[in-house]
Amino acid sequence: MEIAIRLLPSMIIIKIKSIADRNMEKNKISVDVSWTGDNFCASWADGHDGVVLVTAKSLEKLKEDFAESIRLHVQGCVDDGDIFPDYLVNGDYDIEYNLDAAAIIRNAESFTTMTAISRISGINRKQLSHYANGIKHPRPVQLERIKAALAIIGAQLIALS
Repeated sequence: MEIAIRLLPSMIIIKIKSIADRNMEKNKISVDVSWTGDNFCASWADGHDGVVLVTAKSLEKLKEDFAESIRLHVQGCVDDGDIFPDYLVNGDYDIEYNLDAAAIIRNAESFTTMTAISRISGINRKQLSHYANGIKHPRPVQLERIKAALAIIGAQLIALS
């Protein structure tokens, strides 16, 4: 049994997970995604001597290619006699993509404009351009403002249907 306790100023949160609950959870592979000038780039190190690195023009294509590449990488390593955890060999994992600011903004450009993001976030368009091109990196507060602006834009687009 696993117990997690979190203390907040006005409450206590207790989460209890049984062994059965933990066994039902899939393992997560955390993948960093960045914008590299002309492409999205994803990278993951397997914990041994291997790395999976994929680039693509769109985030959707990157995710598709990355899932295939990791499967082929693990299969090739196992065929060579390397030992990998069962969850990797069996494909029993979820891939979690962690986009940096540039990747978030570049992906958003497929459905909105830098001007709209700037107007809603309150961040200067030129500054957003610096973030999108990887020239500068936003502080965590600025990144949250960008994400909040994109959530608002998304909600507005959904409301149109």
